[in-house]
Amino acid sequence: MDGRRMLTREEIDQYHRDGYVTPKFRLDQDILEDIREAHARLVHRHPQFSDYCSALLAYDPWFLTVARRSEILDMVEQVIGSNFALWNSSFFAKPAKVGSRTPWHQDGEYWPIEPLATCTVWIAIDSSTAENGCLRVIPGSHRTKQLAKHNQSAASNIALDLELDSQAFDEAEAVDIILEPGEISLHNVYLFHGSEPNHSDFSRRGMTLRYMPTSSVYRHDQEKNSTQDGPLSLANRTIYLMRGVDQSSQNDFRVRY
Repeated sequence: MDGRRMLTREEIDQYHRDGYVTPKFRLDQDILEDIREAHARLVHRHPQFSDYCSALLAYDPWFLTVARRSEILDMVEQVIGSNFALWNSSFFAKPAKVGSRTPWHQDGEYWPIEPLATCTVWIAIDSSTAENGCLRVIPGSHRTKQLAKHNQSAASNIALDLELDSQAFDEAEAVDIILEPGEISLHNVYLFHGSEPNHSDFSRRGMTLRYMPTSSVYRHDQEKNSTQDGPLSLANRTIYLMRGVDQSSQNDFRVRY
């Protein structure tokens, strides 16, 4: 790091204890406007992504501008170490009245990373509230460092087709991650989380950045639980070294899309 300590000791402890943290940090209004404009360009060119785009960087590498911001990298370094890579960025738009429900899940159920490890940075582009479908988490659910049972879901209007078995957790323990525009949360790859539909009159746009320590390997040949191809396939993610070195010496950083 460059000498700055973005997260307090208490915030770092909360991340490791609860599996998430919402630091006292906020992106400037100028970069928020740039993100909104970039998302508008994306949706204009690709209307199919009006609700969700799982592979932002394959369609517009401008979003790397956000992923490389030093204050974000400083926070990530404080929780996963000084050697790490960006392997994905997504945009969850949840338009007013039509946003889908995201079932309870663990991100790692989908991701071909060994050993499984990722810190997700979730950036609120709009206010994220209980009314418009904010992120919900089960504090401490990451501590086993195991993937719980997920079942195939036949429900309609959901963002994912796998859902955590209801016996794996108590939804009464859920915490809403309420954020103002520009605020962020960080969460662990094993954390149980989901979100409700957006029935409000306001959009709930959120952008994610996925960083993994380079002691892990992104397995391009071992895509899990996906029928996507082309840029949307997990097998076709480009991995970007953000800080340090590839500790595994096995990651493939070739540009794919």
